[in-house]
Amino acid sequence: MKKHYAIGIDLGGTSIKYALIDNKGTFHFEGKIPSRADESADAVIHQLEVAVDDITEYAESYKIHIGGIGIGTPGIVDDTNRIIIGGAENIKGWENIRLADHMEARTGIVTSLGNDANLMGLGEVQFGAGKGATHVVFLTVGTGIGGAVVIDGKLFNGFANRGTELGHVPLIANGEECACGSVGCLEHYASTAALVRRFRQRITEAGISYPNEEINGELIVRLYKAGNKIATQSLDEHCDFLGHGIAGFINIFSPQRIVIGGGLSEAGEFYIRKVSEKAFRYAIPDCAVNTKIMAASLGNKAGCIGAASLIFSDWED
Repeated sequence: MKKHYAIGIDLGGTSIKYALIDNKGTFHFEGKIPSRADESADAVIHQLEVAVDDITEYAESYKIHIGGIGIGTPGIVDDTNRIIIGGAENIKGWENIRLADHMEARTGIVTSLGNDANLMGLGEVQFGAGKGATHVVFLTVGTGIGGAVVIDGKLFNGFANRGTELGHVPLIANGEECACGSVGCLEHYASTAALVRRFRQRITEAGISYPNEEINGELIVRLYKAGNKIATQSLDEHCDFLGHGIAGFINIFSPQRIVIGGGLSEAGEFYIRKVSEKAFRYAIPDCAVNTKIMAASLGNKAGCIGAASLIFSDWED
């Protein structure tokens, strides 16, 4: 296989992770800078330019040809993979941005864009836990729930890139309000933020506090492993909610693999086992017969490698 190189950029509300990656998935250079997302779109674009300049300087010193730039961004990207339409609440003014045109004019390097969760899923399919499979559903469980669907080895985004908002599948009829404006969404009940919220409610009702601890998913998992009843109740409920959602995806897509990313997926095999038990309990057995549920394997590298994969997928040896 001929070696090609691309820049992969993972843009987030707090930071920008970037890397020079080859088409075998090897990272040759990587960095991280603040995204300045709370300032303005122009400030974010400036930081993207800084990231690209950092990599190109390295590449030039080693005489490496950069074949393209892939950028994973929050929000909705148009069907040409060149314009950010909107939908990124964590980046100020991040709408109607012709980012690919701007970066190409600035750098002279072909640029392509994609939704960040979709590209994390693409990265896992190309180089991680989904490698070798053609039908994969990827879920990242964190503050919210994002995801990606890969069908026949290609990202499925719905018409005009407007679909696969997996975290906003309605789960509870007449449920609580979700940040998206709907009610009862999977994200509102099964995200790590939801787990923390429900745990806080229970310890408050029980008159319990943890003054020297940050209440987060890591603490809840630690307490669960120690046999704490409230942590156990909260994590069991979380896995039940998430299992319901995953069962729905199994019934619709019958994927070979469900890949779960995010901090909780790194808590240990017990977590994947608990979620799997619930998902297979609620899924139609004939739909689930070829499905395996597993933890993501690329960690925080998935976004960059998925973004670079946008470029690699356009090339043939």
